[in-house]
Amino acid sequence: MCVSCVAAEENHKFTQLFNGESDISANWIGNLKGYPVKDGIIVTEKGSGNIYTKKQYQDYIFRFEFKLPPGGNNGIGPRVAHPADKTQRSKDVAYGNFEIQILDDSHPKYAKLKDWQFHGSAYGLAAAKKGALKPVGEWNTEEIYFKGTHLKITVNGQVILDTDISNKKPENAKKLASGRNRGAGHIALAGHGPGIAFRNISIAELKDDYTVPTTADNVAPEGFTALFDGKTFNNWKGLLHGPYDKPHKRRGLSEDKLKELQAKADESMKKHWHIQEGGVLFFDGKKGGHSLATNKKYGNFEFHCSWKIAPNSDSGLYLRGLPQVQIWDVNNKAAHKHGSDKGSGGLWNNKNHGKWPLVVADKPVGEWNHFFIRMIDDSVTIWLNGKLIVNDAPLENLWEKGKPIPVREQIELQCHGDPVWFKNIYIKELP
Repeated sequence: MCVSCVAAEENHKFTQLFNGESDISANWIGNLKGYPVKDGIIVTEKGSGNIYTKKQYQDYIFRFEFKLPPGGNNGIGPRVAHPADKTQRSKDVAYGNFEIQILDDSHPKYAKLKDWQFHGSAYGLAAAKKGALKPVGEWNTEEIYFKGTHLKITVNGQVILDTDISNKKPENAKKLASGRNRGAGHIALAGHGPGIAFRNISIAELKDDYTVPTTADNVAPEGFTALFDGKTFNNWKGLLHGPYDKPHKRRGLSEDKLKELQAKADESMKKHWHIQEGGVLFFDGKKGGHSLATNKKYGNFEFHCSWKIAPNSDSGLYLRGLPQVQIWDVNNKAAHKHGSDKGSGGLWNNKNHGKWPLVVADKPVGEWNHFFIRMIDDSVTIWLNGKLIVNDAPLENLWEKGKPIPVREQIELQCHGDPVWFKNIYIKELP
């Protein structure tokens, strides 16, 4: 990447991805022949296809200038899977990720567009305001601010879209924007025709919110609710004993039977789950212990959780009552046959995407680790100690194979017969 072109602006460091002087291949891959450089400007050819940044990005400000010919059509893919990654969803940008429109929406052939097809719209998700584009043939400036699920588009100094994509459902849910919840990816220029000109493309990476919040322990950051206050078991209950530890098994219980079984589970919980000095939730790992569950059921959410384990220990988190975000000792050689050497945080019961972490991000046993988890629909994205380890993986239904996962269910801290400690458990519900 061209690091000689880094400039400080508004407390952000922008790196040039193309400035007319550098070779486009320094920072981009894909169909570069479809994006030839002429007099320091990228101008798309017929059948231009897609190009992608070499580097993946998660939170950023992306700036560029563009000029449209009559009827011109292109797009930006904000966090797109690498085109060679066969584990990801559909590779078409508008379908396998989502696409931000670059379009001469004033052209007569686009007279019947839907509002989410205008320039700057998140295609199929959210409509941008019209009126910010300059006349065809003039240069426009555009800025894409993308942090978490917050997307803001500014064209020629005018904010035309400011939305949270977590609460947007695509017009055609089976096709469009299936990868809109991806945590990181390549930025793509998605070509749909010739004559689109680009110049002065730059990016500034933003500080992430995926590590431990800077608030005091067990004090929720802005926008989040603390599920553990460091003092009480408010918000928590014992997990029902089997077979009613599974959502589909307890679904048909009568109110009286559920109350009876919950009393037994709570009695067991009080024997094995303890609140230690300093506001730490501790499971003793002794025989007879069971998992801890939230009182409330959750659908879509963002979730913080700090944890630590003893040597050779095993634990995890259940999302919507389903196993599991794995926690274990990477140095436990006896568990290497099960994959412990690959690290914590994978969706261990998945058969497909997300089973193994993208990187080993665990701290040494005895030190605190921190998960940040985003769950939208069936999609799970996980950061461990600030590193992305699961990227937009559909959580599979282990209990009822082939069936959709519950829309809302409890979150569980897993008992696996080993000591484990938790704190800083915060949640933000998403639409």
